[in-house]
Amino acid sequence: MEVSEANDESFGIEVIPSADGKPAPCCPHGPTLLFEKVGKGGEKGRRFYACSACRDRKDCNFFQWEEEKVSEARLLAREAENQSKRPVFTQQENCSRFRKFSSLPLDEKKFCQDCQMLLLPGEHEAHSSHRTTAVSTDQLRRPSVLLRPLDNKKSNAQYLFTDRSSHFLLDTLAGLGYRKVLCVGTPRLQELIKLRNLEQKHEPMKSLLLDIDFRYTQFYSQDEFCHYNMFNHHLFDGEASGAVLQAFLTECDSQKVVMVADPPFGGLVKPLASSFSLISHTWSKLRSSDCSNTDIPMMWIFPYFFEPRILECLPSCTMLDYQVDYDNHPLYKHGKTGRKQSPVRLFTNISPRDVVLPKDEGYRFCSVCQRFVLSLNKHCAKCNVCPSKDGREWKHCSICEKCVKPSWRHCQCCGRCALPDHPCGHGEGQEGCFNCGSLEHKRKACPLKDTHRISHRSNAKTGGKHVSHRPLLKPKAKRKSGAARRAKKLAALSK
Repeated sequence: MEVSEANDESFGIEVIPSADGKPAPCCPHGPTLLFEKVGKGGEKGRRFYACSACRDRKDCNFFQWEEEKVSEARLLAREAENQSKRPVFTQQENCSRFRKFSSLPLDEKKFCQDCQMLLLPGEHEAHSSHRTTAVSTDQLRRPSVLLRPLDNKKSNAQYLFTDRSSHFLLDTLAGLGYRKVLCVGTPRLQELIKLRNLEQKHEPMKSLLLDIDFRYTQFYSQDEFCHYNMFNHHLFDGEASGAVLQAFLTECDSQKVVMVADPPFGGLVKPLASSFSLISHTWSKLRSSDCSNTDIPMMWIFPYFFEPRILECLPSCTMLDYQVDYDNHPLYKHGKTGRKQSPVRLFTNISPRDVVLPKDEGYRFCSVCQRFVLSLNKHCAKCNVCPSKDGREWKHCSICEKCVKPSWRHCQCCGRCALPDHPCGHGEGQEGCFNCGSLEHKRKACPLKDTHRISHRSNAKTGGKHVSHRPLLKPKAKRKSGAARRAKKLAALSK
């Protein structure tokens, strides 16, 4: 499961908001973010600038210490590199190309799968050795099906809504009276809105897609798509895109605006919340003075275990029980082919009672909580809440005075509920690592955080017998593979 709670925020790295107004240096993904290393005991380390969108230096190797003096030659080289990473065609040029492409006969409409671009007749020869395919009118209307999804889990992974989730979101928003949908990283929702408008069976809606995937400029006009980095609120086309966004956020003729965001699951919560707040601030300024303190209605789609971080940044939001699933994700699917329950949820500042979840999918209305919940999410009279976060029926622990996961048991030694095979010795209120008991770090930063799980799995395979392992050699400077690191941890256990 590549969605992990252990992102950069958990490994001693904090994002530092810009307080002095000093402009950040830029990488190909726009302005960088300022980070700070946090050591044991909360000691602050050196601050540095790094890419806002990519968590792996292999994808974007930008790095600069905050106090570092950069030479003019290096600045020029950096600017040249940033320019070299820009798309071949501008958005305006792509709009012109799309008009020409749409007017072509069907047998001349080709798409290069290797270059991921629509081809005009004069370009067929240059792509003759590439994999090309014919393009139908229906495919032009659903570019997310035609384009190959980006799959880098640490930067721009694209997991696309199933039709089930897309229709639910659009039906819900339309039922609540929203007629303008700002689609932040949700290309499938944008497509569905445009397709419904063509059918002319529903009241028309407007949409604007903000996405870091520039390939969508091949299919949408400048009023329908803006090249955007949601981690630093950067519009790549500057003032032109800013004017488009501002015009879209302006509510006229009673056309209410709502924002739907589906960020990469590995993304940092704080930068995302900051970007969404800036969009909300722009929307608020464009409204009448008596409404200037309200937030833009929004739905943020993210895994449920990020709830504390999201609510810390956006306290007006509530997590709903609705499970969002994806077409091209190996686990987060609905039905037999994938995981039975997706951990992805809706976080919204819209009144929870107004978001009606489908009864035929196992949701019911809790009259006490005044919101729709999964049928297994039973209301606890003692906690006065429907407590389940993961879709299972939770149970109340009278000693802890709260509801816990069904697999947890109360530990008298620790004075709290935990998994039956957890390491004992420290209570919930004590500082230290829940995994190994050390007072020097937390569980997420524990160097042996995986060894308990590995030991348990190994014993299960060997019938509980002790298995010896040959000690590994002293590690070299070169980073070992994941398998080698796990073997080293396992060897340490066998000593």
